[in-house]
Amino acid sequence: MAEEAVLGFLEKNDKISDSGQFAADQGINHDEIVNIIKSLNGFRLVDAKDIKRERWVLTDEAKKYAAEGSPEVHFFLAVPSEGISINELTGKLGSSVFTIGRPQALKNKWVEIGNGKVSRKVQHVEDKVKDLLTRIQNEEVINPEDIAALKRRKLISPQIWKGYSVTKGPKYAPKRKKAATDLTRENLQRGEWKELEFKEYNFSAKGFPGEGGHLHPLLKVRRQMQMIFLQMGFEEMPTNNYVESSFWNFDALFQPQQHPARDSHDTFFLREPSTTKWLPEDYVERVKQVHESGGYGSRGYAYDWKREEANKNLLRTHTTAVSSRMLYSLAQKPFAAKKYYSVDRVFRNEAVDRTHLAEFHQIEGLICDRGLTLGDLQGVLYDFFSCLGMSKLRFKPAYNPYTEPSMEIFGYHEGFKKWVEIGNSGMFRPEMLLPMGLPEDVRVIAWGLSLERPTMILYGIDNIRDLFGHKVDLSLIKSNPICRIGLE
Repeated sequence: MAEEAVLGFLEKNDKISDSGQFAADQGINHDEIVNIIKSLNGFRLVDAKDIKRERWVLTDEAKKYAAEGSPEVHFFLAVPSEGISINELTGKLGSSVFTIGRPQALKNKWVEIGNGKVSRKVQHVEDKVKDLLTRIQNEEVINPEDIAALKRRKLISPQIWKGYSVTKGPKYAPKRKKAATDLTRENLQRGEWKELEFKEYNFSAKGFPGEGGHLHPLLKVRRQMQMIFLQMGFEEMPTNNYVESSFWNFDALFQPQQHPARDSHDTFFLREPSTTKWLPEDYVERVKQVHESGGYGSRGYAYDWKREEANKNLLRTHTTAVSSRMLYSLAQKPFAAKKYYSVDRVFRNEAVDRTHLAEFHQIEGLICDRGLTLGDLQGVLYDFFSCLGMSKLRFKPAYNPYTEPSMEIFGYHEGFKKWVEIGNSGMFRPEMLLPMGLPEDVRVIAWGLSLERPTMILYGIDNIRDLFGHKVDLSLIKSNPICRIGLE
């Protein structure tokens, strides 16, 4: 029926201007008309052009207001001429209507509140909200100010309507003749082949392109970071343990047990298994000693260190937990200088917004050798960040529990024309290194930054949720360009 209606209309007219209006005039469902137009367009019987219109639709809450009236009018009507107490009015209306209607009625200057009593300021009101919602239901034109007000109250939402305008195509005919795709035995026996119209074969048509894998932008930037570290002579640390004990994540780094970062508001602790099964006891005792009473030139933190706190399992909050394991392992053998790096995922119990996620990737580099100084750290940082396209650096003193001195790293971004914070750095404290068993003259310099921040800069992404997580647009994964390190 829909196909006959479309082709028959075009036989007598040049154009169907609006498929929606046409469907209404013909008394046919618009979705059915759309499907037919797509089919006819595919066979070139018609030419179709897209039409898109934005319309406003009522939310479930707004539909209730349109039928029963707005909360502010209910609020006003519930106030008698002599006034009413707030508690009595709340019980009369219900908390929901009272909570929504009260500020709107006050804003409209319909009522006033004083000494715990609500009184009318006017005797009659018009339910403008109900009127506007009814007009939107009837698809009438509403001025932008009223639309904005309803949007702020979340009473309406936009809906995109899609339709077509249709004209005759190069193969138009008043009735579609179905083209045969195959010659059958029955066609030959009955002589039907003489009248059949066969579908043309396109011998040069290509098959469907094969779908291959696509690298996520984070993986591309991660690979470039790995290549920079490898070219500088670093070796990668094993970072496959997402679950770590509080001991390696905090205590071994000389981070006190009462530190705010160890609170459940900042860290994901595991319910099962809740504690670790094994720790090196001699090392644990030395860590306990340096926390409680100091040593190695330190006064410690002077508190009662608890083993049960150190045993708690968590999702690691930084890859420095891996660094502490590697340095402890290094201390158990005759000393040899090492350069380590890692790029992997860490987890923090943070509120998710456009610049923060509960899980992200941390880039970390460290050098362990005899006699290293802060000047060596700054020199390595210049080398590392120049490979990223940032040769202008500044350093600002900072505090970290496990590094002293500590520095925030700022780089001048030529694209943004301003200084941006790009990482953190420092020298590991003796209270961390010497209990491990490393020689007294050994120093460790380290720095870290996130993987997401340089990736967002490189790919022009301003919301981290568009880069990583369940809201990522898959077309970004399929079409993102090659990573060219150099944050320009």
